[in-house]
Amino acid sequence: MKYLTRKIDSYLSEWKQKPDRKPLIVKGARQVGKTESICRFGAANYKNVVYINFVEEPKYKTITSDGYKADDIIKNITLIDPSKRFDPAITLIIFDELQEFPDISTSLKFFDIDHRFDVICSGSMLGINYKKIESNSVGYKTDYNMRSLDFEEFLWAKGYDGAFVFDMIGHMNNLIQFNETEITVLNALFLDFCILGGMPAVVREYITKGSFEGSLDIQRQLLADYKEDIRKYADGMDQTRILNVFNQIPLQLAKDNKKFQITKVASGARFKDYRGCIEWLGDAGIVNLCYCLNFPELPLKANYDDSKYKIYFADNGLFVAMLDEEAQDDLRTNKNLNVYKGALYENIVGEAFVKSGFGLYYYKRDDSTMEEDFFVRTAEDLIPVEVKARGGRAKSLRTLINGNKYPDIHYGIKLAGGNIGYSDNVYTFPHFCAFLLKRYLSGSELSSS
Repeated sequence: MKYLTRKIDSYLSEWKQKPDRKPLIVKGARQVGKTESICRFGAANYKNVVYINFVEEPKYKTITSDGYKADDIIKNITLIDPSKRFDPAITLIIFDELQEFPDISTSLKFFDIDHRFDVICSGSMLGINYKKIESNSVGYKTDYNMRSLDFEEFLWAKGYDGAFVFDMIGHMNNLIQFNETEITVLNALFLDFCILGGMPAVVREYITKGSFEGSLDIQRQLLADYKEDIRKYADGMDQTRILNVFNQIPLQLAKDNKKFQITKVASGARFKDYRGCIEWLGDAGIVNLCYCLNFPELPLKANYDDSKYKIYFADNGLFVAMLDEEAQDDLRTNKNLNVYKGALYENIVGEAFVKSGFGLYYYKRDDSTMEEDFFVRTAEDLIPVEVKARGGRAKSLRTLINGNKYPDIHYGIKLAGGNIGYSDNVYTFPHFCAFLLKRYLSGSELSSS
């Protein structure tokens, strides 16, 4: 089975080089590739790996019965399985499926103090009970949030190297249009990625077969697994509410007003009853929440209404798999992403932003038609980002740039179907450049001149 190179690979290598490295917790939604990457890293970098999976082997949930010190836990592990070896300095301990036994996180403090062994914990659904894990191990661990493949990792899977991506950002930095071959190839790759998403099992099937054959079946199984997780990990009444919200997301994204409306989820539904359900999906890594700004100004984090938001899927392929049969046929046969009124483009851009480290924010004025899809920032500027399915005018974007009411905004970015361009303080890039926007902004000297 071909291994898909992931960004966590270089992160793990850098983590191991640190002399003062702390135990690592790798969080992320189910089946994004956490265990595969961690185990591959362990096999390549340690003479000895001790792997414990609390789902497959629940008997290991007793290993803290004598306390949380490293020696106590090691003693109990070897009592259960005497073949497991613990050689100082050359052993990696992997505690997998941490969500099944969050109590083990208390031991991380003692493993950190002991410092004879490297420890990596991994689990899905961690966000929903991470407060307990955090309180048990605060100051004694490092966190890494892993997501499904982004477009760059997808390009690696297709055989493109770092030089290819470096050339892409060179085009952006210098405002040089992609030539006909480049734009054709990149658009085709991006369309495939939009339809497939970045779940490793789906991408691997696509790479192996060279087509979409079987990809929808895998996506639908993943969706079924997510729904099973909701039933397993959510409490009581919340299970039904969370599933109702989950099933409503594609329908609400299809509307012109993409703000998520609780009243549409169920008869008599109220925000206060569903707020925790929506946060649950976000904490589980299944969806990305995009909050409405009170006003387009800096700072972003202290300037949004947490009762107004759009909900996007954290993986676009799973969004696609929830569409109706006619939309599926149109997408996979005709590569037509214009179904659902541009929602797919917004979702894929939101996904790219989150995977590159941006938070998600939008703005909609209640007393006018002004609405902006996303906002990002540099150290000094607030930058509105408009997502267009094809091209066309961006009225709200120009109002924000030219209006006297918005002193933090000097230029904007439009992501559209087309090529690179610049006009009237608006930088235009193809959709497939969304994953590079953070790097572009950190290295560019954009201005309104």
